[in-house]
Amino acid sequence: MVENTPARILLMRCGFAGLALAVIFFRLLPLDTLPRNWAPPDLLIALTMAWALRRPDYVPVPLVVMVMLMADMLFHRPPGLLTLLVVLGAEFLKSRSQPHQETTFVAEWLLVAMVMTVITLLNRFILSAFAVEQAPLSLSVIEMLATIATYPLVVLFSQGLLGVRKLSPAEAEALGAR
Repeated sequence: MVENTPARILLMRCGFAGLALAVIFFRLLPLDTLPRNWAPPDLLIALTMAWALRRPDYVPVPLVVMVMLMADMLFHRPPGLLTLLVVLGAEFLKSRSQPHQETTFVAEWLLVAMVMTVITLLNRFILSAFAVEQAPLSLSVIEMLATIATYPLVVLFSQGLLGVRKLSPAEAEALGAR
């Protein structure tokens, strides 16, 4: 059984922030200077959704806001828009995570795919409502589909290497009492 101590929770929160910084760092590296016809998956969103659904106590709202707002600034996106949408999506997933009910991974994957689709559509709609220049629709759809497709790999990495497993009923009760 995984320890559910405050030190472990703090360590995993720092781990999430460190992983987010690593993802941002590698995405900013100028490895390919030519324009591409495809968009890579947004691993930051997939990581946030996976951790929010599996261990909501590891990704509190202020941490997600800090990480996503920093990503908005560094990736030259409108500051706060995608941050707001990801925070709302993560909070929706947190509200749907029920440790006393076992759900299949396919149901979890479909739920995350739905949330990511809504985030993408709302982001494009709000940007177009304010006449902000944005990438072609095909690139946004490719990025969304690639993010949805890599979600199982992010979950496998998080669960296998980092130990981010779903809450057991006893752990959820202990967290509720804290």
